[in-house]
Amino acid sequence: MRVALYVRVFTPRHAQTQTIEQQVIRLQEAVGEHEWTLEEEHIYRDEGYSGATLNRPGLDALRDQAALAALDVVLLTAPDRLARKYVHQMLVIDELQQQGCRVEFIERPMSDDPSDQLRLQIRGAVAENERALITERTRRGRLAKVRAGQLLPWCKPPFGYHTDPEHPRDPTSLRIEPHDAAIVQQVFGWYLEEEGTIRQVATRLTQAGVATPTGKVRWNGASVRGILQNPAYTGTAYGNRTQTVPWRRRASALRPVGKGEMQRLRPLHPGAAA
Repeated sequence: MRVALYVRVFTPRHAQTQTIEQQVIRLQEAVGEHEWTLEEEHIYRDEGYSGATLNRPGLDALRDQAALAALDVVLLTAPDRLARKYVHQMLVIDELQQQGCRVEFIERPMSDDPSDQLRLQIRGAVAENERALITERTRRGRLAKVRAGQLLPWCKPPFGYHTDPEHPRDPTSLRIEPHDAAIVQQVFGWYLEEEGTIRQVATRLTQAGVATPTGKVRWNGASVRGILQNPAYTGTAYGNRTQTVPWRRRASALRPVGKGEMQRLRPLHPGAAA
């Protein structure tokens, strides 16, 4: 019996309750009880990867090996180690079974019995609901801290400011970079001159040899516009300013719409600023 192990931990908080190595030890003990054969290269790990997506290197490697008919059984501690969403669990389980490789969970054994299948669906739905609740609570908690001035609304500060790399969202670590701040002031100054334009400002910055916020030697209109339109330079910072929406743009009429999602600014409403 050729067996593979799959283990996954997403965040340090999860690792406190069950680390990667703790999962491996438990699974190895189960392998020993069944007297199966386990090769070291067939222990697949995904540390720091969310169970909400199937895009994981360890899981991909496992699926590749199963496609080569190199495995008979895959052992995991629980279904949520495989995936958080029930539909993802079933997709991978069905795929592996079609390759002659069955999936077993030592904490919650599963069979073809309809009752076991129903319990697996319920557990998957509960895990998905818990994840949605945690995500929403985290979002609202961060937004409340932003409004209270206890958390910066961005991980990367605007050009001209500096924060502690270890605590990038700590308001007490926010500092002005004199050199970069002078460039920001110059951008506004040139733009406010009579007949000043964004293109002229970009040209003058490039000719003066001033590096862009990303370290490039050539400024463009988007770089200048990003500074001029940033409300942080007028004393207002916004939290929760973007939202995920379906992708609607096309590179050309002959190409598909593109990626599934894109980021868009939320409509401003009272209380949005922090």
